[in-house]
Amino acid sequence: MYSSFVRDRITQLRLQHNLSEYQLSYALGQSRGYIQSITSGRTLPSMTMLFEICNYFQITPAEFFAADDPDPVFTHRTARKLQQLPERDRLLAEQLIDRLSQQVPAAAPPVRSAAGLFGTSD
Repeated sequence: MYSSFVRDRITQLRLQHNLSEYQLSYALGQSRGYIQSITSGRTLPSMTMLFEICNYFQITPAEFFAADDPDPVFTHRTARKLQQLPERDRLLAEQLIDRLSQQVPAAAPPVRSAAGLFGTSD
């Protein structure tokens, strides 16, 4: 179960970054067929190499193994940006996400400006 997840996650990350198996192998300092041997099921990466793969994609091991996250690189990048914002702006971002996550009726009028999203007038 976990071995197929590791193989699939590496393939997913590689494809999201438009990398071939041998390009990722070389980027990790490995032989040309290294990633192919993982994705084909012949081997699994060592813990050290798994950390290197996470480092290459700039994600944590926890983000790598987050099965419900289809794009952990995007999630990590966005979370880092949110962490750098002042608290007030983080709260506004959370309100925006909450609003976007709600079911919107098909006949809902279009939002005319960003100011309308936060209860202020134009």
